[in-house]
Parts: sequence; structure tokens; C-alpha cells
Amino acid sequence: MIEAKRLSKHYGRTVAVDDLSFTVNPGRVTGFLGPNGAGKSTTMRMILGLDRPNGGDVLIDGQHYAGLKHPLRKVGALLDAKWVHPNRSARAHLRWLAKSNRLPVSRVDEVLEMVGLTAVAGKRAGGFSLGMSQRLGVAGALLGDPEILLFDEPVNGLDPEGILWIRQLMHRLADDGRTVFVSSHLLSEMAQTAQDLIVIGRGKLIAATTTEQFIHDATEDRVRVRSPQASRLRELLAGQALVADDAVDGALVVHGLAASVVGEVAAENGIVLHELSPQRGSLEEAFMQLTKESVDYHAHD
Repeated sequence: MIEAKRLSKHYGRTVAVDDLSFTVNPGRVTGFLGPNGAGKSTTMRMILGLDRPNGGDVLIDGQHYAGLKHPLRKVGALLDAKWVHPNRSARAHLRWLAKSNRLPVSRVDEVLEMVGLTAVAGKRAGGFSLGMSQRLGVAGALLGDPEILLFDEPVNGLDPEGILWIRQLMHRLADDGRTVFVSSHLLSEMAQTAQDLIVIGRGKLIAATTTEQFIHDATEDRVRVRSPQASRLRELLAGQALVADDAVDGALVVHGLAASVVGEVAAENGIVLHELSPQRGSLEEAFMQLTKESVDYHAHD
């Protein structure tokens, strides 16, 4: 478990994290979301003792990271995939990490196999692609078989197969009862990966809830309808709901009515339907809605 209590960090007059409190529970994949500059990386660095907070506290199972005798046995982290001496091989880098935490050398080859780098274990890490570096970073995080794992943008540079692999890995780790805390800008991926969410903006907490509840609270479900009698159906529904046109194919998008009600109105009036499908709100829609006041830079057409 990770517990942040009124955590604050500022750099001169710039406030990076502002009175932030949250809990990351074991047995779940928890996504950490926020616009650029929201304070996510700073928060993760404070969890790992790399930055000292100006106020508040953050604990790992009731302890400070600095107080852990062999930290890799408790916490595994991937914050910067390129944090490897470029002239070291993947195997030499992991052996160095293992020795620093008194881990068995045999564990090095185990994690290299887990992340798919056995074939390039003897090659210089400086020649790795970003995707290969990400896999090496994950291997380092897994080296001590830790109970708690932190990943910052773990799918950067990975191909679709690699993205699926990291998603499944995080689910397996959570299913084992571990605490998995992952930051990412890929909202479509987080929608499939994270069961819980912590969302921040300008260093402040916006939401701490399940992914499903976050989407439900910030978006509106709607119904997509296609019919050769769309104009008539629009007239019938206009008094009960907001009806808009889908710009792509001219289907109707009905807000404020369940699909069953739309279907019943069509049936009662002899209207043929070619499509009647409920549309759930997306994580991207919910995120944009709830963080729009926390974005520092807006693009304009």
C-alpha cells in the first residue's frame, strides 16, 4: 500500500504538488493521470525518496522508502527507461542492481526471460531502442520480486504486442496481491488496464475512484440510431431527449434516453431501425471534462 498524506512540493514559486492525499491499494492496478505538468512525476519521485516534500508525507506499507534496508525487495520502479549506463550490457546492469540489494544472481536471467530480452542480454544497453529499454527497465523493477511496483509511462516505445504484454503483466502482478501504480498519457490503454484511478491537476487531487465510476460521473451515456426514417424518429424523440447527428454517417445520437425507450418509440410508430446501440462514455471524454480547468496550454484552431 502507498499512502500520501497532504503531500506538497514546490520549486521556488512553482507549486508542483499541492496538499495531495491518496491511497494506492494492493491487488489492483491503479492509474495515475493528469495533464502535462500536473505533478505526477514529482509525486512518484517523492514516493521513492528522490525528491523531498516541502510538506506532508508519503509511506510505503507504513515506512519511508529511505528506511527500507533492501528497497528492491519491497519496491520496484520504472521512472526513466534510459537510466542505464550505455556501455553496460543488459545482464551487467541487472547484476549490478542485484548485487546492490543482495539478490541472487540467478534472478537476473529469470527477469530477462520474463521481459523477452534473453537474446540481447549481452548487448550494450546504449544501443537499445526505446521499447527494448522499457523492457529492461521493467526487468529491473521486477528483479527483487517486490510487493509494490511503480511504472511511469511504461508503454512508451512499445509496439502493439509489447503494449499487450505490459498490460497483461500488470494485471498478473495485481492478481498476485501486489500494489501496481502506473502513470500514462495513453488514456485508451489506461481504460483497459487500470481498475482504479487517481487523477490530479496542477498538483491537486481531482478524483480518486474506480475507473468505471470516474467515467460514469463525468460522461453521459447515449444511444446511436440509424434508420431510413431518421427525420420522423427525430421528431418523435425531440420532446424527450437531445438528438444530434453523427457527422460521420448521419446516424442519430440520442442523449438522455435508454436504448430500450428509443426502440419502443420506433416500434410503436412503425419505424424501421438499422442500428440501435448504447454508447458508453470514454475515459478520454471523462478525463477531458474533469481536467479542462487544470490544463496550462490549450491549442486553438
